[in-house]
Amino acid sequence: MEAMLPKDIQAGLDEARIDSLRKSSRLRVHADGERYKVLRYWDAGFSLDASSAPQLRGRVDLFDGAVHLFQCLVVAVEQEGGEMLFDFKRATRVAKTPALDFERAADAPAGLITVDAPH
Repeated sequence: MEAMLPKDIQAGLDEARIDSLRKSSRLRVHADGERYKVLRYWDAGFSLDASSAPQLRGRVDLFDGAVHLFQCLVVAVEQEGGEMLFDFKRATRVAKTPALDFERAADAPAGLITVDAPH
């Protein structure tokens, strides 16, 4: 059995749900110098508030507070229930250290200890 609600009641419920998501999320998307609060996040994408979200396409950065999590390529998929849904074309985790251009052996020494000759 599917209940049909009047449009104004459904709109109010959608707005209350989005407000709840907005308050509980720490995730942000940075794109073109602007910041947008992420309402929901899943492995293949995320959603933004449809009333304030642009039709993002291309490179964006995903942050959790001040921590840079991912550099992403995204595309807007659809608008649903007051949310604009975006899919990742690519999501690359941001490394805390620079990339190595060689393979580091598991048993490699942590440093080099030298013995100075007496003068």
